[in-house]
Amino acid sequence: MYVPSLTTILLGLGMAYVGHSVWTMFDLFYPTPCDPAVSSCIKPFLARNPKLELSMFTSPRGKGATSSSMDLVWKFDNFTVGATEQRNFNISLPKKTRNNGTFFVHIFLYPQGESPFGNARSVYQFSSLTQYSIPEAESFNLLGDKNKTNSAHHPDVPVTHWKSKLAVNVMEETLLLDRYSVPGDLYSLIRLSPEGDYLPLLYIDELGQRLKDLKPVSKESRQMTLEVTYSPISVGRLRLYTNLQQSIQHLHTMGFTEKDTDELVGIFADTNFYFLAATVAVSMLHLLFDFLAFKNDISFWRNKDTMEGLSTRAVVWRCVSQIIIFLYLMDEQTSLLVLIPTGIGTLIEIWKVKKAFKVIITWNGRKPSFQLGAVSEKEQQTAEFDSKAMQYLSYVLYPLCVAGAIYSLLYTPHKSWYSWVVRNLVNGVYAFGFLFMLPQLFVNYKLKSVAHLPWRAFMYKAFNTFIDDIFAFIITMPTAHRMACFRDDVVFGVYLYQRWLYPVDKTRVNEYGQSFTEDDKKTN
Repeated sequence: MYVPSLTTILLGLGMAYVGHSVWTMFDLFYPTPCDPAVSSCIKPFLARNPKLELSMFTSPRGKGATSSSMDLVWKFDNFTVGATEQRNFNISLPKKTRNNGTFFVHIFLYPQGESPFGNARSVYQFSSLTQYSIPEAESFNLLGDKNKTNSAHHPDVPVTHWKSKLAVNVMEETLLLDRYSVPGDLYSLIRLSPEGDYLPLLYIDELGQRLKDLKPVSKESRQMTLEVTYSPISVGRLRLYTNLQQSIQHLHTMGFTEKDTDELVGIFADTNFYFLAATVAVSMLHLLFDFLAFKNDISFWRNKDTMEGLSTRAVVWRCVSQIIIFLYLMDEQTSLLVLIPTGIGTLIEIWKVKKAFKVIITWNGRKPSFQLGAVSEKEQQTAEFDSKAMQYLSYVLYPLCVAGAIYSLLYTPHKSWYSWVVRNLVNGVYAFGFLFMLPQLFVNYKLKSVAHLPWRAFMYKAFNTFIDDIFAFIITMPTAHRMACFRDDVVFGVYLYQRWLYPVDKTRVNEYGQSFTEDDKKTN
């Protein structure tokens, strides 16, 4: 009886999930229209081709604000649903807002020539133009003005920030909606006219309000600039945005910060839709390959009893570099989408070092003691090749690292001494990280063999490396980390070249008495 492997099961589940996601997206963008012959349908008010006006007011009050507390900022007389408009305004802020208060925008869409207030054919939405956020730490020259050292450490107290961009949308499709099965993601936007038609669906795109567009509001900020953009929106994108907005709120209740969700929002708000759909599918494959790479890597090292043919220094370097990169990403407050996989990888690399040095931990009460395993003759030969490769690299690496650290100290501003140390360490990791992978390449060259490497895990990582190239342009991350994604492409290219240069006969044992057949049996 055929029993599918775990990899086959995961691939099947992954493909099923991708198919389900594609169908869900299709259903969002192409909802089933209402058939008047079968069900009771609600007609769109826009089907009457009414002449409309759009007005924008501001007020220190949000929900429950009255007409007397609102100030008119913009009246769009010749409003057309299918047109696109962009305006810039200088908004005057009241004293209450400047003293760490709030401020709101109120949007009305109503028939031309009528009043927006108390009108049965008027639709209304409001949104906050301010947000409480912790100010970013200032960078300064560590050897320069010492007075800035204290001012650079701000208390973690949120202050009022101004949202400098506002996007307003109206659904342009004139769909017939089933009165008894209105899509839940549109239900909150629907208002009925006295004639029984549903009024235009007005939507304020809060997903487009990114953290990078926030401006701090001080007591001297009497006016702030606001860029207002109106554009029509399709029913699919409107439903996608409302669902995403609800998901973001759920993530906040689970402990995710505004910065974490801002990175996720940026993928949807700043990316072309077709590119977005491809990214969603590819990201699912990325998660699958991540899991398979971790699984095969752990299986390989769990069954590995010798370091013959493997560079111990390369293992140590990967561990140290992963720790430094993890600390750097934490210091840069990088998204959890990047931070969590890096943290898992760091723990795995620490475990590999323990396996590489055959560390045995024994406990005497609460005091641990460490013992290293014996080194065989073949392992000693590999270590000699490894040491020779590192000796050549040190002639180039150390002077460059020291010179880079001195230059950064003299000419680059930093938030603190800790930030300078971590940044320079990670710059060394990113800039010269591929050099530390060369010892393994040198060992392969001297042994004229690659049979000792975990190729299955390598290939999963190679696939993810190319996927990371895509995410490097989509997810916000430090520039150095973005460049490292492309550096890994070069490394995997060299490994693949060596695999072609030194072909492996799977039925032949290598110089260490190991074969692919035996490794596969152990792995499975």
